[in-house]
Amino acid sequence: MISPGLRKFTYVLLAFLVVLDIVLSTTAICFPETWFKVFHAAPYVDPQGLLRRTGALWVAFTLLQFVALIRWEKEPWWLVLIAGVRLTELFSDWTYIYVAESLTPWGKLGLFIAPPGNLAFGLYLTWVYLKIMKGRTAPASADAARTY
Repeated sequence: MISPGLRKFTYVLLAFLVVLDIVLSTTAICFPETWFKVFHAAPYVDPQGLLRRTGALWVAFTLLQFVALIRWEKEPWWLVLIAGVRLTELFSDWTYIYVAESLTPWGKLGLFIAPPGNLAFGLYLTWVYLKIMKGRTAPASADAARTY
């Protein structure tokens, strides 16, 4: 069992991640020119469509996180799945900083803070999952011990 505060914070975090990835995916797919302006102060040039491909990945993140937002209390394993989703992004943003020809201060800031944020989100969601599972198995183990 988790406290009401922890429960509420988990809902808020999952909702935040859904909104964040809606903004990122919508911008990358529908407004790539805006992405390049905000992150690079440069004209949109992406002949292979890698930004839109990344946006499609964020759509998947959004959908999974939305399902987790709805289902995590009944099916806590969704928390671990979302932790894995967030942890897949650990190295991409700092790599982006390293290889990009130009970045705006906002672009650098956003890309710099994203990996530690994703690490914190992943660790938090895993911790909540473990806390829930510990609470679910402890009474069962105690009951089983009394019957022997």
